[in-house]
Amino acid sequence: MPERLSRAAVIAIACGAFIVLLSFGIRSGFGLFLQPMSLDLGWGREVFALAMALQNLLWGLSQPFAGAIADKWGTARTIIGGGVLYVLGVYLMSTTSSPPELYFSAGVLVGLGLSGTSFGVVLAAVGRSVPAERRSVALGITTAVGSLGQFLMPPIGQAFLSAYGWQTALALLALGSIAMVFAAGGLRGRVEASGHGQQTIRQALAEASRHSGYLYLTAGFFVCGWHIAFIAVHLPAYLADGGLPTEIAAWCLALVGLFNVIGSYAAGVLGGRLSKKYCLSFLYAARSVLILAFIALPLSAASALAFSAIIGLLWLSTVPLTSGLVAQIFGPRYMATLFGIVFLSHQVGSFLGVWLGGYLYDVYGSYDLIWWLSIALGLIAALLHWPIDEREVPRLRLQT
Repeated sequence: MPERLSRAAVIAIACGAFIVLLSFGIRSGFGLFLQPMSLDLGWGREVFALAMALQNLLWGLSQPFAGAIADKWGTARTIIGGGVLYVLGVYLMSTTSSPPELYFSAGVLVGLGLSGTSFGVVLAAVGRSVPAERRSVALGITTAVGSLGQFLMPPIGQAFLSAYGWQTALALLALGSIAMVFAAGGLRGRVEASGHGQQTIRQALAEASRHSGYLYLTAGFFVCGWHIAFIAVHLPAYLADGGLPTEIAAWCLALVGLFNVIGSYAAGVLGGRLSKKYCLSFLYAARSVLILAFIALPLSAASALAFSAIIGLLWLSTVPLTSGLVAQIFGPRYMATLFGIVFLSHQVGSFLGVWLGGYLYDVYGSYDLIWWLSIALGLIAALLHWPIDEREVPRLRLQT
């Protein structure tokens, strides 16, 4: 019988999922603001795209540091700091009147805030709070419930946008995001992994840097970031270019979030039973096939909604598998730091996917090239995960 979860573990999962629900959910709807802000302020799409790209890049660059802070001084303090930056960034987005202001608010502040309130820090805390045999499922549950934010927040954001305009809508979203700061108490403290305490963070980094599987994971997660960021930010504009109403775009983002709940939980369950690396290879290959079908078929409301539902199943299902592999191979002690570095690669991919989406559109007047690049990268990622050695590092095998 699997070990029963402690009360502290249940609270950690619940609070962690709620925090991710807000932090990831609110920023998942930012794509809805691309057209109204660009039209109102007289910008090309590249301005908004670059702000989102900076957000993803700063999120990634600061994630390893946020993970190290959480590993050393505790998760709750990290989330509170990140939450304050996040709230301030979303609010200042509502007052922006120039590109530099948008780059600072949506790019720098929200990006730094996300590093302290999203998956890297939260999943590490959850992973340390549960027994090893329950870890994959717990990570899947946290990711899945957190993914509800992507289902709930875009329609709420669209409703605010339609009723009050983009400035008030962003101010209201900033107000709601304050709740993350109060939920941080459920993740206070640090759960030390027995038997691993003698390893220093420098030794952990050196060990990971010599592991080929860690390098493959890091490279593969780049593609995940590329796919997610490009689609989340540019899909609404792509659908609008095709003549579909804005309500369809909002529901497409919501469907991604809804089916993401199913996909993330299923990935967590399957990761506890099957090879995580083979599951990841399948997910990336499936993304490429799906994108190819989407751009090959005539664009319609039905095809857009179907694409959104299926890509939702494949959306964050990579997260419990990737983070789970990090903990499985290296142990949970420095999971926040090690996964933070993998996540940095994810965010570099996000930066390029978002920015190149806007840049190539402005140059060619079409998203065709970026779609084809996404297909090719998905196939490369599927191949990269295949040779990963999933076994514990020798240090852990000697301790068992």
